[in-house]
Amino acid sequence: MSTLQLGLIIAGVVLVVGVIIYNAWQERRVRRRIAAAFKPEDTPSGSAYAAEERVEPTLGGREAALAAAEPPPGATSAVRAPTELPASPFAIPMDDVAVAPADETADAPAAYAEAAGVTPAVRSVGPQPDPDIECMVRFAPAEPIAARALDAGLHARLGKPLRWFGRTRANAPWQLVSEDATERFVELVACLLLADRNGALSQAQLTAFLRLAGELGATINAKVTAADAQAELQRAEALDRLCADLDVQIGLTVLKPEPGSVPGTRLRGVAEAAGFQLAPGGRFEHLQEDTRAVLYTLQNVRGEPFTAESLRATATNGVVFVLDVARVADPPRAFDQMKLAAKRMAHNLGAELVDDNRRLLDDAALAKIRAQVQAAADALAEVHIEPGSPRALALFGA
Repeated sequence: MSTLQLGLIIAGVVLVVGVIIYNAWQERRVRRRIAAAFKPEDTPSGSAYAAEERVEPTLGGREAALAAAEPPPGATSAVRAPTELPASPFAIPMDDVAVAPADETADAPAAYAEAAGVTPAVRSVGPQPDPDIECMVRFAPAEPIAARALDAGLHARLGKPLRWFGRTRANAPWQLVSEDATERFVELVACLLLADRNGALSQAQLTAFLRLAGELGATINAKVTAADAQAELQRAEALDRLCADLDVQIGLTVLKPEPGSVPGTRLRGVAEAAGFQLAPGGRFEHLQEDTRAVLYTLQNVRGEPFTAESLRATATNGVVFVLDVARVADPPRAFDQMKLAAKRMAHNLGAELVDDNRRLLDDAALAKIRAQVQAAADALAEVHIEPGSPRALALFGA
């Protein structure tokens, strides 16, 4: 080996070692800056950020109702009965985060009732942070800032829905911040959803959120306050378990007896006459007239998505009416409407209304399924997740 080759090898080794040392130094600098931004401070008792004050959301008191509402054998549903049901519901103080001040909303409570009590309805002045289901980071900028300064946060993609709220003056109601907002904000809060149907907030997602908050806080010269990361992960897991216990979808199948089938064009005509609209997700949706919220859906019994092209070219032997209990404001009423629509479609198509084992559903069986829907709705309400509410739509969204 020549002297030149030996020198090049040594220089390469020195370069690699230098890069490793430099990267480690840079990482320590970033960690110190974020740690400084999130330095804990004294939090008043009852604050939405006092993790030690929190009570994990649990479900209680619905065992008998769920047992009494067992569906008939083979009825299509997505009930996941909990194996153990602790007794306490949500009991997390809302403080000043989720409701307007008294002068703006006279009958809005400042906090949840005690764990054993019933939470009064909260009338907000618009979308508000929800400390029960969101990980929240508060920003106190040295000077009022415009929404454009939050560009990195407003466009962040962290794997869970992220919302930003701001106040234009101390103790004013929170308002949702968008990139085209013209106000200047004296206080901000970033809210990351703890759980949805994709699962609980992961450690990687939370780490990315806190890193983003720390870097943004340094950029806008703001004091940053956040809850304990480990406590937030535990809250996310508890909330995800609770939602899994409460996640119920009910299906009614309209099936054409063998060897019959329904042409796609015929099905689309009947569905649209019944008020359904073909949606991009490969299903038909029936919308509530006033709110345009989805009441129930119509899906291909074969599992294949409906598209304009497939409906023109193919046929199917049946469809499934699906009610997503948590996402409907009045689940029993929506079920009644869906049941009538399913019966009517079965008649119009010369088909049968059956369960997923292809057994006919009579009125007695349908009444039992309705009782199941009522029990599921009651269970949600007991833990302060009102069916169809913004909280329910967030927790039971994809």
